[in-house]
Amino acid sequence: MQILKIDSSTSGPASVSRELTEAAVEHFRAKHPEARVVYRDLAVAPLPHMDEVATGALRAPPEMQTDDMKAAVPAEREVFDEFTSSDIVVIGAPMYNFSVPSQLKAWLDRLAIPGLSFSYSEAGPQGLAGGRRVIVVSAQGGMYEAGDPAEHQESMLKVFFALIGIPDIEIIRADKTGFGPEMREAAIAEAKAEIAKL
Repeated sequence: MQILKIDSSTSGPASVSRELTEAAVEHFRAKHPEARVVYRDLAVAPLPHMDEVATGALRAPPEMQTDDMKAAVPAEREVFDEFTSSDIVVIGAPMYNFSVPSQLKAWLDRLAIPGLSFSYSEAGPQGLAGGRRVIVVSAQGGMYEAGDPAEHQESMLKVFFALIGIPDIEIIRADKTGFGPEMREAAIAEAKAEIAKL
């Protein structure tokens, strides 16, 4: 079994999502002591935003790739292969300005590969990267109800993972963390209680 842990917060030790991704991984390691944990810290070692070379390395057929694209294939595919080799994926996704951190978006962009993670048909897109459990640890300084027009974080992640074949991601949310120390600690404690039920 492989567990993939993704952190994207730039808040360092003060990060709520980092505290909760660690709690989630420890929870699953206790249940699966044989599991291998693969860790990617997107704030410490960010992936570059997509460009022509990265896009071609992931999406262009070999005969259409430039030398630069061919050279980039191993590094670009590593992200996708890491994901598809994992049984459980724990993603720290704090809300930054109503969406996810840009470094997390750069990681997601490397998972959406036509022909590998999804395909199109007359019936619409078909996800091809299912078969793994995805837990999103969501941290929000405010409070956003489902359908809030200002919320483009959890809703985007739900749509994205449904596209690639994982329609039922699990979201553990710590919200109102900006409402003061007491509310922050209460939100973390509540989220950890939800993690214990996974």
